[in-house]
Amino acid sequence: MFTSRYRYIFIVLLSVYSYLNTLFSEVYQYYGIHAPWYDIVLLMTVITLLVWEANRYIQRWMLHAAGHLSKPVFLALSFGAGILSASVISLVTSYAAARWLRLTATESNIGMKLAFTYGTRVNLFIHILNAVGVYINEYKSKQLEAEELKRINAQTQLQVIKNQVNPHFLFNNLNVLSGMIVKDNPAANKFIEEFAKVYRHILSSQDKELVTLDTELEFIRPYLFLLEKRFPESLRVDVLIDPSFGSYMIVPAALQMLIENAIKHNVLSRANPLEIKISVNKSSDLIVKNNLQRKPQLEPSTQVGLKNIEQRFRLITGRRIQVLADEQSFAVVLPLIQEPV
Repeated sequence: MFTSRYRYIFIVLLSVYSYLNTLFSEVYQYYGIHAPWYDIVLLMTVITLLVWEANRYIQRWMLHAAGHLSKPVFLALSFGAGILSASVISLVTSYAAARWLRLTATESNIGMKLAFTYGTRVNLFIHILNAVGVYINEYKSKQLEAEELKRINAQTQLQVIKNQVNPHFLFNNLNVLSGMIVKDNPAANKFIEEFAKVYRHILSSQDKELVTLDTELEFIRPYLFLLEKRFPESLRVDVLIDPSFGSYMIVPAALQMLIENAIKHNVLSRANPLEIKISVNKSSDLIVKNNLQRKPQLEPSTQVGLKNIEQRFRLITGRRIQVLADEQSFAVVLPLIQEPV
């Protein structure tokens, strides 16, 4: 509001409107003020301009110093600071005008009172407009975020399906299964059971924004079983999480996508197995870390998976993930949520 490019036009229109309003109300005849109309309009314009610009600088400073405050508190504090600045501006400007026009002491006193009333009312009026503008913009922002979240959720469902129900995933697992199927083979039965658990979880959580960490880990265990059969002795995944974190919330399928991402971008072999560790740090953040054994990349990575997880966490929880990488390791830090948002 205060930084609008049309603010100077609005300042002039508000000043002229205020003068016409006081003229219609016969304020000048009532208080015996005989100053020329153009001096009064100029004084109103100067006060309006200075009050507006003062509020613009106050708001800029407050955004830097107290931008973390809630909207109502921030608006109330900026209004209070605006009242103080408007009071000083009105009194100083009207006093200078009275000296310039050589008004009597009585006229000067009345003029300062009227200028003070005008300045504080202008401050109130523009702060009301600013508050309305802030909440309208916030409402529009929430609508855009809701639409963005719907779009991201739709993309996530597609991404999960692509990652889990793609021809390569089915082909690889069915190849393993075909080599294990022997009559009354317990290993084959176990594989099929774990395979079913993975898809059961996908179907049950695809419409949820958050799930408990326990639920996610229950999904990860059968998923890791499938990966261990697919990459025997080439993949090691250690889940080092205290049971006390089981009730914390996480975006569904985030762990699976990070594990799949690590497998996608690294070389796996028995001589140099890919090692993935899943743990919780002292800040109650979930860490998924792997050693780096990068595959030769024909094309640069688009990081679609990481961007997907980042957007989902930001839109659903208001928090961001962290990516920590060096020459030896790659880690993603996911914020755990203590309560559903």
